[in-house]
Amino acid sequence: MDYGSVRALDGLSLNIQQGEFFAFLGPNGAGKTTAIKLLTGLMTPARGTVRICGHDMQTDTLRAKAALGYVPDVVVFYEKLTPLEFMRFIADVFEVDEDRAVASRVRLFAKFALDDCAHERIENLSHGTRQRLAIASALLHEPKVFIIDEPMVGLDPIHARIVKQELKERSRAGMTVLMSTHLLNIAEEVADRIGIIHKGRLIALGTMDELRRLHENHGKRLEEIFLSMVTEEGA
Repeated sequence: MDYGSVRALDGLSLNIQQGEFFAFLGPNGAGKTTAIKLLTGLMTPARGTVRICGHDMQTDTLRAKAALGYVPDVVVFYEKLTPLEFMRFIADVFEVDEDRAVASRVRLFAKFALDDCAHERIENLSHGTRQRLAIASALLHEPKVFIIDEPMVGLDPIHARIVKQELKERSRAGMTVLMSTHLLNIAEEVADRIGIIHKGRLIALGTMDELRRLHENHGKRLEEIFLSMVTEEGA
């Protein structure tokens, strides 16, 4: 994938299994955002294919997107709606049965502490509350694949823990999670596998134990491995 003379992605190949919690790491400008836009159908690949649950994002777009939940790093809402109205809108978009939508919304609002602001306009909500609403709305239709970019932005430690627990529980239940983050400690804590991208290329891929064995000279913590590898690649 190129931007003029700049190659944002260079031969990236990823196969993420059902129920896997995958952390996608890289410095600024590494190609993470481009990869996520390709995965979510916001961009079309110059070469290669993107498949979500077996559905080609270019030729079977509706089925691919129906299986997908996505929370970008900067979330855009219809600001004049309330969280309750926004959830109803999302349920309509994904054609979720009303009873199922209500049951899912009630559970998610309770989980993410959104009941007290359910009737407030979204424009009046704090950044952390908006982030919790974004995550709840993306989970409403119970997607098979969940992609989230910088999930802990604006969240206090209590709600950050709740989000981590919820995503991990859903992953164990079969939902595939791809999380892009700069918070290496969170990736080390929750991810089943980790991919490190730098200058458009995947430079490391594996579990924490595998990364430690392959790069034991870099250290045992993900931060040490990540910084050493990116520095070496840059050099």
